[in-house]
Amino acid sequence: STVLGSGQTSLSPCQFLRRQQVLQLYRKILRAIREVPAEQDRRYLKDWAREEFRRNKDATEEDAIRMMITQGNMQLQELQRTLKLAKS
Repeated sequence: STVLGSGQTSLSPCQFLRRQQVLQLYRKILRAIREVPAEQDRRYLKDWAREEFRRNKDATEEDAIRMMITQGNMQLQELQRTLKLAKS
């Protein structure tokens, strides 16, 4: 892959789409966390999400990345379900 002036390497179309998927998941998780009523829980979850994504940001193995996205989506659904139950 070619190196761009900013020190970043250009992404293949597949990597670009994967990156979009990851960012979309991250935003959805943060949006869901905003719904958490307790300030302390919100802060904890936000730190957890940030750390989780940061820890895996250099992953390149396609299967591993797909698995992490699937896991992240399951955790997001779990959080949304919990929030829905809390409201009812």
